[in-house]
Amino acid sequence: MSTHFGRYVRFCSLTVLCLVLSWSVSPAADELNGIGQSSDYFPDTIGSHWEYHGQITEGPLQTIEHKFFTNVSTVVGTKPLRGMTVTVFHDTNPGNHGPSDSFYRRDVVGIVYHGSDPGTPLEKQLIPYQIVRFPIQIASTIQQFDKKGLDFGTDMDRDGVNEKVDAHGTSTVAGLESITVPAGTFKDAVKVEAYMRMKIHLSGGSRTVTGTDVMTAWFAKGVGLIKYVERQELSPLEDRGVITEIMEELDSYEVKSPKASLGRSESPTERLFAHDSSDHELQQVVFPSSFRPHP
Repeated sequence: MSTHFGRYVRFCSLTVLCLVLSWSVSPAADELNGIGQSSDYFPDTIGSHWEYHGQITEGPLQTIEHKFFTNVSTVVGTKPLRGMTVTVFHDTNPGNHGPSDSFYRRDVVGIVYHGSDPGTPLEKQLIPYQIVRFPIQIASTIQQFDKKGLDFGTDMDRDGVNEKVDAHGTSTVAGLESITVPAGTFKDAVKVEAYMRMKIHLSGGSRTVTGTDVMTAWFAKGVGLIKYVERQELSPLEDRGVITEIMEELDSYEVKSPKASLGRSESPTERLFAHDSSDHELQQVVFPSSFRPHP
């Protein structure tokens, strides 16, 4: 099942284009359960890195296998992509899938995911999609995508034709929680729940297979992603379904100050002024790669 949401809510898969608007966080946002300085929960300074350990439990219902892995995420720079500048986030082994680069853009309206390298055929049909909207509002939900008749990229019934799939994804800011991981205890971490449902139409007949991907992730102010848990389920094609559970926790991190990366490839007006709520420049971000689909 090639649908790991990305940090990741690979969580995380999730809406369309982010509107090119300018927005300053106003006091009214706090009155509506808004979280001030929302962008501080998703630092993207070049050179910042996060080290995680993870565990995967997978297999048919009758057979369960446990795997352990580590992953290091690093903001490595920016690059032009489809007429805009995106931030590049490199992961050594996200979700135990091997190395990959992910591309994100942040502006004052939120964060948009622009794909990965290597990516999957399905992912390429879903991007770009929005991961989070600013200012963050507790108990708010956004539809990330709702597309039908996509190429699933896999021939599940072995008739020589790739299956078609309908995919629907949402993301909800569930609230604030205190979370303890090896890197420490983080109070008032933002809890985000991402949900994707797929309806796979088998080309060899009228049968359908259902797949779901549910991810919960926690983000700490000034730190970023500290933990995520994900459960993927694929209904039986023959006699056994497939369940995969993934978890990553933060072991250590280093978040560079914004000044540390100025003078490399960005000018001051291109960088994110995370602590200036009156900034009206379009901004850039990398979202830890677990909030996106992975191979």
